[in-house]
Amino acid sequence: MLKVAVLGGSGYTGSELVRLLLKHPDVEVTAVTSERSSGLFISDVFLHFRDSTLRFESLDVKALAKKADLFFLCLPHKTSQETVAFFHNAGKRVIDLSADYRLKSAKEYKEWYKTPHRYSPLLKKAVYGLPEIYRKKIKKASIIANPGCYPTGAILGLAPILGEDFIHANSIIVDSKSGTSGAGRSPSTPFMFCEVNESVRAYAITVHRHTPEIEQELSFLSNSKIKLIFTPHLIPMDRGILSTIYVRIKKNVTLSGIQKLYHQFYRNEPFVRVLKNGRYPSTKAVKGTNFCDMSLFLDRRSGRDQTLIIVTAIDNLLKGASGTAIHNMNIMYGFDESTGLLSAPVFP
Repeated sequence: MLKVAVLGGSGYTGSELVRLLLKHPDVEVTAVTSERSSGLFISDVFLHFRDSTLRFESLDVKALAKKADLFFLCLPHKTSQETVAFFHNAGKRVIDLSADYRLKSAKEYKEWYKTPHRYSPLLKKAVYGLPEIYRKKIKKASIIANPGCYPTGAILGLAPILGEDFIHANSIIVDSKSGTSGAGRSPSTPFMFCEVNESVRAYAITVHRHTPEIEQELSFLSNSKIKLIFTPHLIPMDRGILSTIYVRIKKNVTLSGIQKLYHQFYRNEPFVRVLKNGRYPSTKAVKGTNFCDMSLFLDRRSGRDQTLIIVTAIDNLLKGASGTAIHNMNIMYGFDESTGLLSAPVFP
């Protein structure tokens, strides 16, 4: 049995990770940390863990290093840097769900996160943990930088066409809507019920920290520097992200041809579903699952270039976070990739 620990297990992402790991047949959860809930049984905080005898404990890295072989970090951005470095130097493998090791450029990290990266040499060792793109590298990695939730839907939606010569790569617009769990579990006025209920609003326009992450990965895939427009929105639901992506086409193509390209690209992927022509992805259809659903539409009405419209839907806490983390673990340790992740959608 693989011994794993979850650091930061009292947040939405961490608790989902613990829930899935406790049901994984090849894993033993040996430690779960939480500073605010240290000493409490995890069932005292989350009633659905009532059959577990695990207690939350404080983040003592030296003590924790003796308890597990793989560490999942669900810690706040900026605070994971040192913890990742410690476990890496101790010969442990790490899956970091923060943003601290996603960007390859320390300069860009400082620009967007307003703090220096104190372990910048490790940025080159960290593998961006999107299984559909980096499966071979993930298998051998010691540090996995788990993708952000918005980037997951955007990158998967665009990956099949970025190597093609029929798109204007710098015409990309990503419009995304997210449920409030994406903001985390810590109390904050903008995310209180009365602030969010019966309201939709855009936020962090031109300055969202997932922008450089999306651009970095799209640039790698296209072998060219990509800049895009990314606008996130907050909508009054618990979980889920729906992204509508627009890209201009510079050659005459058919929708059936593009659909064939997508089906071929994702033909062996267990968690990407390219829907039939005319079907629309929805957050409800992927809620509680590790699936990314996507559909393709071609708009010829503009009179200039055609516009390809890609719609993707994911559960931000699973495919956008904890589910992908477990998918990465399965790849790293040679488990069947779907183990612990083939749950039915939560409906309604």
